[in-house]
Amino acid sequence: DQQVVKPNVNEPESAQVEVSAEDLLSARLPEKQVSEGWIRLFDGSTLFGWQIAGEANWRVEDGKIVVDQGDACLLCTSVPWKDFELSLEFKADPETNSGVFLRTPLNPKNPAEDCYEVNIAPKANPFPTGGIVKRKKAEDVTTDPADWHTMKLVMDGSRLQVSVDDLDVCDYTDDVGLHEGRIGLQYNSGRVEFRNIRLRPLGLKSLLDDELTKWTKYPEMPGEFSVTEDGNLRVKGGRTQLESKRSFGDFVLLAEYKLPLAEMNSGIFFRCIPGDVMMGYECQLSNELKDGDPLTPADCGTGGIFRRQDARVVAGETDKFATVVLVAHGPAMAAWVNGVQVSDWFDDRKSDENPRRGLRLDAGTLMIQGHDPGTDALIKQFSVADLDDAKPEQ
Repeated sequence: DQQVVKPNVNEPESAQVEVSAEDLLSARLPEKQVSEGWIRLFDGSTLFGWQIAGEANWRVEDGKIVVDQGDACLLCTSVPWKDFELSLEFKADPETNSGVFLRTPLNPKNPAEDCYEVNIAPKANPFPTGGIVKRKKAEDVTTDPADWHTMKLVMDGSRLQVSVDDLDVCDYTDDVGLHEGRIGLQYNSGRVEFRNIRLRPLGLKSLLDDELTKWTKYPEMPGEFSVTEDGNLRVKGGRTQLESKRSFGDFVLLAEYKLPLAEMNSGIFFRCIPGDVMMGYECQLSNELKDGDPLTPADCGTGGIFRRQDARVVAGETDKFATVVLVAHGPAMAAWVNGVQVSDWFDDRKSDENPRRGLRLDAGTLMIQGHDPGTDALIKQFSVADLDDAKPEQ
């Protein structure tokens, strides 16, 4: 009867500060970017979705993440990531020692073994900006401390590529490799600022085809699932479900959906008990508002974990395609809608086969829901990266 305890971290004070719907909705990304899977790890207003692993003054100032005092530590994403493209901007004082950590634990002990540390540091440092600490130096790069600079990192399998200001500066392949871990921003010494932190998961594979061969239908249930001439999955009527033939435990999922009416409802169930009726966690699909306020979803809100955590903003719009990126990793679950993080939930309940009653870590099927007779939803894409595929045997 296992119970999982949340890691001992400090929740940033600005994670739960009041923020306007206008600020959050203005952080949405353009349609082309979100359809490619891009999300914001930093919404520009709060540290929602981040955890502080030590005592330092991480904060948000004028749309930037800033730190300049305290103990050396990381500000980490609440969920781990495996394969991805990460893009950010940084500005650092001349003698600042900072960095971006990939596939890291909350408190890494040795960057040569338990993480990848991409440095932000002066030229006098053994690993100047762009280098991977204790692994590989970068090509010579000059960064003016008065200016903002871009950094792009592509973490794909055992290969890590780094560019600074569009200049390729480091390309490293790890003979051993690390499976997955958090993304961390480092405070070591000096002042550093970060902004425009965006990520695109890699390795997503579509589960949709013209014949829905990767899914099980339940014709005895009301409602129907079909593929339109445009190749979209149409979810009509309910209460019904379409169930994946494959099971997933830890995964990243990208779905693009459209609900033509505000009161329309659907959902993406995950880690379901195979063959049962929607016995899983549910990532809600609903754009309905209370009193027209995007901060107050009428029914959990798209990206909310139904009956566990409402979406903090309804970021989808009626009769327009929107994207959901859903991450499930152990007891940690998070979702982004149109690039904005809307949920960040940790299931600390006692273990149970049925996730309606308790924590389910075992793999389970995915289900797309037809909620009621009024459901008439379109799903343009539905792709998954299975994080369990490459996990080493325990």
